[in-house]
Amino acid sequence: QVRLVESGGGLVQSGQSLTLSCVGSGFQFNTYGMRWYRQVSTKERERVAEKTSPLPTAGSRTSYADSVKGRFTISRDNGRNTLYLQMTSLQPEDTAVYYCKGVNWAGQSYWGQGTQVTVSS
Repeated sequence: QVRLVESGGGLVQSGQSLTLSCVGSGFQFNTYGMRWYRQVSTKERERVAEKTSPLPTAGSRTSYADSVKGRFTISRDNGRNTLYLQMTSLQPEDTAVYYCKGVNWAGQSYWGQGTQVTVSS
């Protein structure tokens, strides 16, 4: 059974930090590109960050939404089947449910159940 389980969300004050984790099981984690998304109930789900699966000659590639560049860092530990999102200088507009997603080159994808991040001003 494929599972992606996020954790690490919570309530923090503006300017503080949080680190989210996403543990995968039931699929070959290291062959999947991994992404973090977030969603506020009234808006579409927004891609926050992506870290591709390691490429034979180029390693993993990383990308971020403009709104989080310089504040968020995505990383992965393939040995632990875990994806991370380090979030610093959090602002109230970062409040959302954060989801992880795995997608492979064939387009097969899996979602986690989400973890709530709330930033108070």
